[in-house]
Amino acid sequence: MSVLEMKVPSPGESITEVEIATWLVEDGDYVEKDQPIAEVDSDKATLELPAEESGIITLKAEEGDAVAVGAVVCLIDTSAAKPEGDASNDDAKPTKEAPAQTEKVSPAVEKKDTYASGVASPAAKKVLAEKGIDAKSVNGTGKDGRITKDDAVKAVPSMGTQPANGSRNTERKKMSMLRRKVAERLVAVKSETAMLTTFNEVNMQPIFDLRKEYKEDFKAKHGVGLGFMSFFTLAVVRALKMYPDVNSMIDGDFQIKHDFQDISIAVSGPKGLMVPVIRNAENLSFRGVESEVKRLALRARDGQITVDEMTGGTFTITNGGVFGSMLSTPIINPPQSGILGMHNIVNRPMAVNGGVIIQPIMYVALSYDHRIIDGRESVGFLVAVKEALENPVELLMDNNPKKALEM
Repeated sequence: MSVLEMKVPSPGESITEVEIATWLVEDGDYVEKDQPIAEVDSDKATLELPAEESGIITLKAEEGDAVAVGAVVCLIDTSAAKPEGDASNDDAKPTKEAPAQTEKVSPAVEKKDTYASGVASPAAKKVLAEKGIDAKSVNGTGKDGRITKDDAVKAVPSMGTQPANGSRNTERKKMSMLRRKVAERLVAVKSETAMLTTFNEVNMQPIFDLRKEYKEDFKAKHGVGLGFMSFFTLAVVRALKMYPDVNSMIDGDFQIKHDFQDISIAVSGPKGLMVPVIRNAENLSFRGVESEVKRLALRARDGQITVDEMTGGTFTITNGGVFGSMLSTPIINPPQSGILGMHNIVNRPMAVNGGVIIQPIMYVALSYDHRIIDGRESVGFLVAVKEALENPVELLMDNNPKKALEM
């Protein structure tokens, strides 16, 4: 008998443990080499775990278990022969008829209250206080009816008096490691940075006009659409060059400035928010940006995005407008120092040359770390983005849109 120990591979630097999100096979199944056998969550992405060899698998971890990188999660008996026919055909397997069981009825034991009944342990008391739950409403399962920490964790706050009709079911589900890490990072940003947000508005009519004139030729030539993201990415690249403090980060007592622009793009994936990175966006054309946005978005949607593709980034762009958001204060993506929020485009009245006309307007927001970025830089950066978006032909296309969109 030859048995292979399958260990958790390292998904990337700084990741020390993963969580078994889903087993794609069952204990005792025959698996083929390179067959996906599990999905594992790290704090940055969900990855597939392929079988290293063919054979009968024995699972050594449960779904939801956190396991260290390098730990054994399953065994594969590589000497086992592949079953003939369909291994999943249950009709070929002999079944044993379960013996009839006689239900034993124990005499009811009257539960007597003691001095410990309803008394919460110190840890349980803290959990109940955080949830705002009265200890009197919790049934203790500890010794003599004492309320344990586990009792407190499972306790659910009262949702009021239940009406005579209508469903009031609830579901308790453990968050994935990715979601828990995102939550942890967002709370840390709020408490560890001096985050402020500045706002402005952008007249999108010039970009509308360019897209109307060139989008069909652009798609026919390059195979991707001419969207808004390329305009915003290139406008951000220009502004970051003008205000390099926005393209920097804090490391202890030091400020680290970058001479490149790696732009993180927030996208919604099946496992939650993901932020893949467009590397060296300063070297990309409109076609290059649109191609990268499409490639990364598809990989995130299909769950194929890698840790490396989401590592790094010097500045982030997030677009809440696709969900209908009019205005928001985006949260910085650490260790970066700034994030630009895009929003929906709405026709609004605007004063132009002494008159009022209707124009497509987008509100934009820049959240920044005031510890490293002053008001002059933050406001100047956002104004520079606005100027480039409202005058893209001159500031982003060198007065030659046809040539810029052909590259």
